[in-house]
Formats: sequence, C-alpha cells, structure tokens
Amino acid sequence: MADELSALDATAQADLVRKHQASPAELVDHAIAAIERVNPQINAVIIPLFEKARAQAQGRSLPDGPFRGVPILLKDLICGTQGDPLYNGMRLLKEMAFVASHDSYLATKFRAAGFICIGRTNTPELGLNGTTEPEAFGPTRNPWDLQRSSGGSSGGSAAAVTARMVSVGHGGDGGGSIRVPASECGLVGLKPSRGYVSWGPELGDCWHGFATQGVMTRSVRDTAGVLDAIAGNMPGDPYAAPARARPFLQEVSASPGALRIGLIKQRPVSSTSLHPDCVEAVEHTARLLESLGHHVEESYPAALDDAGLIEHVTTIVASDTAATLVQMGTSLGRKVTPKDVEPATWQIATTGFALSAEQYLNAVSWVHSWSRRMASWWDSGFDLLLTPTIAEPPVLLGTFTGTPEDALSGFRRALQMACFTPAYNATGQPAISLPLHWNGAGLPIGIQLVAAFGRDDLLIRIAGQLEQAQPWAQRRPPICA
Repeated sequence: MADELSALDATAQADLVRKHQASPAELVDHAIAAIERVNPQINAVIIPLFEKARAQAQGRSLPDGPFRGVPILLKDLICGTQGDPLYNGMRLLKEMAFVASHDSYLATKFRAAGFICIGRTNTPELGLNGTTEPEAFGPTRNPWDLQRSSGGSSGGSAAAVTARMVSVGHGGDGGGSIRVPASECGLVGLKPSRGYVSWGPELGDCWHGFATQGVMTRSVRDTAGVLDAIAGNMPGDPYAAPARARPFLQEVSASPGALRIGLIKQRPVSSTSLHPDCVEAVEHTARLLESLGHHVEESYPAALDDAGLIEHVTTIVASDTAATLVQMGTSLGRKVTPKDVEPATWQIATTGFALSAEQYLNAVSWVHSWSRRMASWWDSGFDLLLTPTIAEPPVLLGTFTGTPEDALSGFRRALQMACFTPAYNATGQPAISLPLHWNGAGLPIGIQLVAAFGRDDLLIRIAGQLEQAQPWAQRRPPICA
C-alpha cells in the first residue's frame, strides 16, 4: 500500500478515504515517513508539523471536504496557520522563533477542503529570487538532479511534490514562482487569474496585484479540484475574478474546441537566443496541439517587447519590499537593519526607500496601460499563447547568487531565465506550466499556456486534453519516495 499511496494524486487519495480503504491517519503517517526518508537529500521541508498533523488526522473534527485526509505542505511565506512557525525565508524571523497569530483565509480554505498541513516548505527570503537557496535554511535540491535548482520561489513545495512526499504543495506566484518551479520539477503549475484567491485577512493584495497563490500538483484534475476549493472572494478583497460557469473540475474532461493559439520562440525584448531544449519543447507542443485539431501560428502580443515592463515592475516590487521591512520592524518593535536580511533583499529595499510616491504611482499607471495593450492581442481573435515556461533547463545551484561587489547580479540573472512569466503577473491573466518535455539529460522542460483574463476554465480544458494525449504521471525522478 505504501508504494501505491506515493503514486496516487490527491484526488485518488481522497477517494480511498471516502471509500474507507485508507484512513486520514494512514495517509499522514505515509507522508511523514516519506519526508523523513527523502527530505535529507533535497531539503524541501524546513518546518515539520508532524504531531499536530497526526492529531488532526485522528480527530473527529476533520472537515468532510473534497480532499478529506490528504496531506499538504504549505510554503513558508505569508500563508500562516495560527500558532505555527512562519519565517518567510528569513533568518531574522527564524532566530526570533516567530509564529503566526492567526490563520490566513487561504489556510482556512485548505482546512475546510479536508487537507491536513504536515509542514512548511523552503523559500527564498521574502520570495524574491527564482531559486530556493535562502541563507536561513540552505538550498532545496532538484529531485531530478541534486546539483540543480528546484526553482523559486515555491521551490520547496515543488521539490516535495516531485519527490512524492505529498501530492499537493502550496505556492505563491508574483513573477513566476509557481510556474518556474513547476517547469524545473516536472509538475502542473497554474497561476490563477487575479482575484480568484484571497490574500486576507492580513493583505488586500501583494505586489499591487501581481502576486497570487495556488498549488503545484502532478495532475490537472488535482489542480482544478484544489482551485475549486480555494477560489472565491472574501470580505474586503479588492479584486474579483469572473464567476465560474461550473466547477473547474468539470473542465478537465470538457472539450476546448478548436483553438487559435499564438506561439513565441524567442525571448521578449532580448536578442539572446533561447536554449535549444526550450525551443524543442514548444515546437513539440505546437505539433501536439495541431494534431489535436488546434491552429498554431507564430504570433504574440507586441507589448511583450516593450523593455519598460521590467523597469516598472521593479519599481513596484522594490517599493513593496521597502514597505514590508518597515512594517515588519513596527511589528517586531525595532527597525530591520542590513544585518537582519540578505544583501540582495536589502539592496532591493534600498532602491524602494529612494523612490517617491510619484514614481510608484507612475509605474502603476504604466503597467495598467501596458496591460490593455497586452489584452488587445487576445481580443483580436487568439485563444491562447504558447511559450516556454522558462528560457533554459534547471540551472545549477548557486547560479543566481549575488556577489559581494554586486548583490543583485544573481537577481538579474534570474530575470533572464524567467523572462516569459512576469508579464502575466502584471496583467493578472491565468497561465499554466505543463510537464510535456524532458531533455536528453533527463531534466524537465515546462511549456506555458496563457489565456485571457478569467479564462482559467479554458486553460484547464486544454491542459486536460494535453495530459490525456501525452501522459506524464509515470515519470519518476531519481530521488523519490
């Protein structure tokens, strides 16, 4: 039974519980054993919550939701659970043994769905890097190759799901932080449309609406089912995504129809060529889509080639990082200093401290205008855009580490890798990374599909069709429970 449980997705595990063929306690014990066996090699789970999880699994108050009894891991960033450690990837909060004072709305929804949180996963400090290598906890290693990154900033959760410690891992995505790890670890990673998932009660939005939350899974039906469980406005939320016509889970097997799909095979703005493995991945996917009856042509929004996007997004993120450190200092009763954070974090915050309100608001206004230019491409008759998820295979650990002379050199290098993901954080559109290709070295190469705002249903339909046409569930990394 143990080997069988590792191979099952969350939907199948929940079905076992529903049919009384396995108990929540058995699922939790199996996941804990898997973590204890595999985690020392990849360093994905940094805060175990095993005894609390066992108590919940054996209790009578476990909610009878669609994922009753299924273990989940939460990323150690923002999504707090009352009384549990919450470090946000920071050495400062780790040394202070900081704990969350309340449940986030998202954590409450996970619990109502029946999930049992068994721990928290590694993340870069404040989620600011495209790799998971924080000073506070050290690097998370990719189960496909231990010398390589698992991506960021949700790399801990992605590595844990890939190594089959659990079937579902929580993540956040402010510039690709769900999709990048999904690509590098061979998972399904959906960034939902802005407004589907609440940041409350502590936040109205994150990074001025760029960031959202979701999960990484090994199956499209798990991604759809979890989104059904966590989507929906909460009191005071500043954004609202369109109402669903029916549950997302029903979209998995629904026909997407014959779609018109644009294709991009070069880096936006840059003249630097894509890695051949990424070109091969999108070309293979384009052929697969055409074999399924879709029309694919080389076309993409002209606004993607506007170099102003990264400049203005950086202004907004730097301002937010500066404000976060000020707010943290107020909460802790003392100012946060350069000694409290990593050099790159402090450099980003320093940039934010120097910005004026006018510069910040001008950046917001520019992104709004640019987003309308982006949306016009979908409005012109295209249903989806096909891109590589990232511009190269998973990089070696240390590639995105800054130098003493230039703390942000690694951050800029990470932006070169993740050149296809931040645009849809700015527009709020849904985007999904799918594990449709592996290179000759056995490393996963994700492809990304992007739909118009609010068309998460269409993304799930096409993802379900592609999964059926080219299944990936049988692939297992060398490091695996």
